[in-house]
Amino acid sequence: MKHRQLFIAFFRSGILGYGGGPSSIPLVKKEVVDTFKWMDSDEFGDILALANALPGPINTKMAGYIGYRVGGVLGLLNALFASILPSIFFMIILLNVLNTYKDEPWVRGMSMAVVPVVAVMLATLTWDFIKKSSSSSLGWGWTLLFVVVSLVLLQFLNVHPAIIIFALLLSALLKKDPENSKEKEKTSA
Repeated sequence: MKHRQLFIAFFRSGILGYGGGPSSIPLVKKEVVDTFKWMDSDEFGDILALANALPGPINTKMAGYIGYRVGGVLGLLNALFASILPSIFFMIILLNVLNTYKDEPWVRGMSMAVVPVVAVMLATLTWDFIKKSSSSSLGWGWTLLFVVVSLVLLQFLNVHPAIIIFALLLSALLKKDPENSKEKEKTSA
């Protein structure tokens, strides 16, 4: 049953995620967190951050990890196959259609109409992550500071996103949690 659900989840995100990885991330989150409840939003955010730091397409990296976590090696292969099958199929069809009708105005309009839809999906996902991080131990102040600093680094200083993600992951690993240090003091006393 889990393998069937894995296939359905990643096939749906693969078939509906037009525009590449950024448009499929909210779809994968919907399937994995909301529909099948294999993990919570925080775990998904961690997987997304790690997947962004690694090279390659984001959808297949997430499918591989989540598939392995849910169904072992067979789940990994199942989720990977389900996530790339729609792309292979539609790429063959779409390239033939685009080659045949590439000079038609409706083809140019269709291509341009996808951009705002992907932008709205990414903005929604970003807002969800901002809300979650502001309600965590960071609070609104640190959340807004990280958003502004990341925006400056990405847009104005052209720092690669993987470097920012790696730096934040490293700082989170090295940061001492005040609650844990208080508990250690209580247990040692």
